[in-house]
Amino acid sequence: MQYVSTRGDSPPIGFLDAVLSGLAPDGGLYSPAVWPLLTPEEIAGFAGKPYAVVAADILSKFAGDAISRTDLLQITTEAYATFDHPAVTPLTQLDSGQWLLELFHGPTLAFKDVAMQLLSRLYEHALSAKGRTMTIVCATSGDTGGAAVEALRGRDNVRIVVLFPNGRISEVQRRFMTTTTDANVRCLSIDGTFDDCQTIVKSLFQAQGFRQAVDLSGVNSINRARIAAHVVYYFTAGVALGAPHRPVSFTVPTGNFGDAFAGYVAYRMGLPIERIVVATNGNDILARAIQDGRYARGKVLETQSPAMDIQIASNFERLYFEVVERQGIETSRAMRGFAESGAIDIPPKALASIRELFVGAGVSEADTARAIVSTYSDTGQLIDPHTAVGVAAAGRVGPKRPTTPMIVLSTAHPAKFPEAVEAAAGIAPAMPPAGRGLAGREEKIDHLPADAEQVMAYIRAFAGA
Repeated sequence: MQYVSTRGDSPPIGFLDAVLSGLAPDGGLYSPAVWPLLTPEEIAGFAGKPYAVVAADILSKFAGDAISRTDLLQITTEAYATFDHPAVTPLTQLDSGQWLLELFHGPTLAFKDVAMQLLSRLYEHALSAKGRTMTIVCATSGDTGGAAVEALRGRDNVRIVVLFPNGRISEVQRRFMTTTTDANVRCLSIDGTFDDCQTIVKSLFQAQGFRQAVDLSGVNSINRARIAAHVVYYFTAGVALGAPHRPVSFTVPTGNFGDAFAGYVAYRMGLPIERIVVATNGNDILARAIQDGRYARGKVLETQSPAMDIQIASNFERLYFEVVERQGIETSRAMRGFAESGAIDIPPKALASIRELFVGAGVSEADTARAIVSTYSDTGQLIDPHTAVGVAAAGRVGPKRPTTPMIVLSTAHPAKFPEAVEAAAGIAPAMPPAGRGLAGREEKIDHLPADAEQVMAYIRAFAGA
């Protein structure tokens, strides 16, 4: 399996090189040269299989002969043994037609664990064979950083630097990153927004000589393996509710579009998905793009669902590449234009292609709170604000046909956002064992302005040490 850049100006590379590279040299994101396809019989065969086995089956389609099936199964088995539920990503029914896909049973209580626990082991597998030590950089709007730190801390062949926006994530999210004592971890509080952090990370890959000097890689959803890992639970959830014999729909609360794009990948691989609802909070760049065809950056608003407080959705580039029929030159032109002006108009044919699968829905702060309250009142289940954005959007849009199950991705445990949940529902969520004791631990945080040069100097010093 070969991987190509969305911007068309980097040579194709193999799976493990795509994992280790993160961003392509031309600034693009890696995508499979050809989408792997699963037959209806293969999809139906996932029924009843352990999650780790399904993950190995699907990832083998992306890895090709780069990793043996035996090694992949060992990697997935170890990764998902860290989850506290035997199903890894179980389904919970909310009503006759709506389900929650619980993605928060990993060690940091968020869906990012599904990919990070896998990605850390892929790094270990690849780097051990090459005898390399890499510097991993990660921009986080809250959950990615904690998941990355937990997955990579203490590992001999990686060091990790996490950038997060100062004062714009919850205390629980922050402490999952900053209370580790492992020497290979650094946490950087940046003056600015997540978009500022993400822009800095992308600039590091483009800085002359820097990537080579520190052997740089990234674990944001720009990393191809992150997307592949999230594809798995679309299949397990779909099969549990009748696929491939009947279609399913999904609602995805999203900011950077990686989780939603994973649904598109599952669709391209053969899962019969009727609709994907792209649910955003007030930072509704994706919902607006799908609704009116203009992908235009706005001011980043602070909301009760901070992991979605994003106005530059990196993985939208992957979708754009697909709907302009994989024209790297056009994708490069559009993304560079967006970087310069903050807005692009999606070509009509491409927009029509997006709308064949996706529907955008922006959700207000009031509707988010109401979804927390109504879900608790109707079912007795507390949901976090990000999941509430999804529930509200699913209630507004729904599937195309009333007989199609609607699966809402529940991306974080409510205990990661106790203030917002208690303010809405009047009850504080209980902290699972994975998060207990965080409040009493000392934090290690360094602080920098949103300046790429200062961040580069910091990372050079860390890598040198």
